[in-house]
Amino acid sequence: MGQTDTVTRILDTAEVLFAERGFAETSLRHITSKAKVNLAAVNYHFGSKKSLIQAVFARYLTPFTERFHAALDELETRYAGEVIPLEVLLETMARTVLEVPAERNSLKVFMRLLGLAYSQAQGHLRRYIQEEYGSVFSRFTELVRRATPDLPDAERFWRLHFMLGTVIFTLSGLDALRDIAEKDYSDRVSVRELVRRMRPVVVAAMSAPLPDTVVATAEAS
Repeated sequence: MGQTDTVTRILDTAEVLFAERGFAETSLRHITSKAKVNLAAVNYHFGSKKSLIQAVFARYLTPFTERFHAALDELETRYAGEVIPLEVLLETMARTVLEVPAERNSLKVFMRLLGLAYSQAQGHLRRYIQEEYGSVFSRFTELVRRATPDLPDAERFWRLHFMLGTVIFTLSGLDALRDIAEKDYSDRVSVRELVRRMRPVVVAAMSAPLPDTVVATAEAS
């Protein structure tokens, strides 16, 4: 087995096991057993479990970031200094997510991993994502800020994370949700169709009136 094959096998196995069991609950020995490689191979190629976790994310985030930067460049050229509408920004992000070539596993596995990155104590991973890929997310957030000038910064933060939670929950549980929709409503839907259905919901959520408590706080200040 060549080095490239070994690395790919380790990453494919780690990706699935992390998504199924979580980061803390998945040991390197479990990964090596499933991947049919020895522990020395993991240490040689990755150095540590933290580095392996980061490498699993990099397989998706690196091509996503490159494509998303290019897509935002195109939008900024098209709108020539004008505010890019919120719906256009969200549609561009969704399209880029779906365009990124899948590795051996599906988008739902990565979404489960992304949810775990927030729900489990993986401070190193959040720092890694911020350091390596933060520029594109900061750029997107700034464009969303311009598209939603009436939202206080703190409210915009929460709404972006509510949106992220909706996307992660829906795409990570995609098979079960599509089975329910087909069984109970005879509704068969592709991933792209599902994203199109999701778009007006998240746009409406981002554009919803401010809660009374936020309005009161803003008026008091």
